[in-house]
Amino acid sequence: MNGEHKITLGHRRRAALVYLRQSTLVQVRENTESTLRQYALGERAVELGWAPTDVEVIDTDLGLSGTSTRGRDGFRHLMARLCLGEVGAIFGLEISRLGRSNADLAKLAELARLTDTLLIDADGVYDLSDFNDRLLLGLKSTMSEAELHIMAGRLQAAKRAAAERGELRTPLPVGYVYDDEGRQVIDPDSEVQAAIGDVFAVFATAGSAFGVVTAFADRRFPLRAYGGAWAGQLRWGPLTHSRALGVLKNPAYAGVYVFGRYTTRKTVAPDGTVRPHTVQLPRDQWPIVIPDHHPGYITWADCLQIEAKLAANQTNAGARPAREGLALCQGIIHCGGCGRAMGTRYHHSGRGAYECSSRLLREQTPTCRSILAATVDQAVARALLYAVTPEQISLALDAAGQVTDRHHRGIRAAELAAERARYDADRAERAFHAAEPENRLVARSLENRWEAKLAALAATEAALAAARDTLPPLPDQDSLRALASDLPALWHAETTTDRDRKRLLRTLISDVTLLPETDRARARIGIRWHTGATDEISLTRAPNRATARRTPHDAVALIRELGPTTSNDDLVALLTARRLTTGDGRPFDIAAVRWVRHTHKVPTPGAYRDDEHSVNEVAADLRCNPGTVYYWINRGYLTARRGAGNRLCIPWNPQIKAEFQHLINTASHLDPRPSIPATARGA
Repeated sequence: MNGEHKITLGHRRRAALVYLRQSTLVQVRENTESTLRQYALGERAVELGWAPTDVEVIDTDLGLSGTSTRGRDGFRHLMARLCLGEVGAIFGLEISRLGRSNADLAKLAELARLTDTLLIDADGVYDLSDFNDRLLLGLKSTMSEAELHIMAGRLQAAKRAAAERGELRTPLPVGYVYDDEGRQVIDPDSEVQAAIGDVFAVFATAGSAFGVVTAFADRRFPLRAYGGAWAGQLRWGPLTHSRALGVLKNPAYAGVYVFGRYTTRKTVAPDGTVRPHTVQLPRDQWPIVIPDHHPGYITWADCLQIEAKLAANQTNAGARPAREGLALCQGIIHCGGCGRAMGTRYHHSGRGAYECSSRLLREQTPTCRSILAATVDQAVARALLYAVTPEQISLALDAAGQVTDRHHRGIRAAELAAERARYDADRAERAFHAAEPENRLVARSLENRWEAKLAALAATEAALAAARDTLPPLPDQDSLRALASDLPALWHAETTTDRDRKRLLRTLISDVTLLPETDRARARIGIRWHTGATDEISLTRAPNRATARRTPHDAVALIRELGPTTSNDDLVALLTARRLTTGDGRPFDIAAVRWVRHTHKVPTPGAYRDDEHSVNEVAADLRCNPGTVYYWINRGYLTARRGAGNRLCIPWNPQIKAEFQHLINTASHLDPRPSIPATARGA
């Protein structure tokens, strides 16, 4: 080996690190000779003078690419030991084993120069403090990176050429397989075909991926395994939301061959780590698109409609799809005062209300309002039913066709499951009869398998019978046509859900605006149709509960006018004679009149004599708390009587005031028991 004279005693006193790396696990599994040669570098280090105990082999990066340091724990361990000055030499089969990136190798070389560490490969020994060695090592590093770039370019060009012909074989989505000639065809399994077809049929009805998942809650969904112990086998399991989106978004189901839907982009983390992540490109940036490449489950037009529908369901992107809830204009109503969208809030009573979102941001305008959802929804629904003529209605007939298809799909799925279970049971029976009776261990195992398949067959046949028995009867066509001719009946039918009403509303109405209105008792609603036409509706807002329960103005005016000179009993008789009621619609009684007196500060006639004061008046006169006055009365220190309206009437004169004022001024607290004025005790 060239340059052995560069190895000094100082290098041998430190550790010798043998770094092993191969780019892929396939190379580790198949190119075993390269792995053995790298392990042999440990023996070479001993030959060059290092003690066997000072030789450390780092092989944790086998199967990892050297294009970056991401995931290469062995390389990071090597760099850490190098920075600590514990390494005398780093051994590698060739310089490219340390890394394929010039930046990584340059950093390693600089640290090796600062710590006087040698780099040793099959070509020689490199002392990084020597300019010639550093120049040669940099040249080899550049050549290694260029080699990687050239190989990657050739591989990618070959892949693209095959993809342009539609012949690049990639893992197929479930529902497709390769035939004997390598062509992409629909999976011959009828149950798999039915499951894939039902996904698109249910989405056309439900309109969302979650609706598809809900429809498959009691059904299995296929999955073709690739790699591992289950490679090529068909597995069954629950349909998750991510898998449903994967089926709905995949253009392969429309018979289109696409290459380059996804790309890898790198980002730099705050700690300097470069992290790649996969992103999906927009449809107009797909590099290779071959329509009619293979048979499809849907058409390309259906695929575009599904893409648009899924985009319309993304609320984080600003879309407002039809959802559950009583508020029909949820998501499409805006405030005319500030222009922001109005949110929906449901009260404990179940009623909904539209509220301007600017109130939460403290940016509301004088005309920003909240309004009951029923007030707006009823007005908008009346406008919708008035605008649509019965001749244009075919929703009932379409709904009947969808229900019929849904019934047939449900029965067909159960029939296919029963057919598969019957085939598995027959196959298990044939295997049991083909076994030699003398081989009891095998026969017993096959018998148990046969019994399990028979139990599965019984379960699927029971599910099929239940599916046939639980199907509701469909109405005849005459009834459907009669229903289709009457949209109001269809709109108000109990079988029509709030989501269905929202979808029907949004097919014709673009958005609704609560227009500015200074009169809080009135509301103006603007409707913008998809045709571009606009309508404006003016209506009276329903009063809130507090306003609705408020005592009528005529009754309050009468009590205010006659209350100071009329007793409560006479007021009750007078209000009853005039047929005036409370806000709840009940006849007035003593308690109701007292409440009006208390609310509107109407005095009671004859409540106090000339020499009597109320509790509040005494407290104000003495500048103390009314609680102190109540304390004196309850303890008997101050005389009081109950007058009209059950009010406390306290005898009061300057002498009593002076005695209690002196008591307050001289007492350390407000307890008058030490000295009670005699004049205040009474008889």
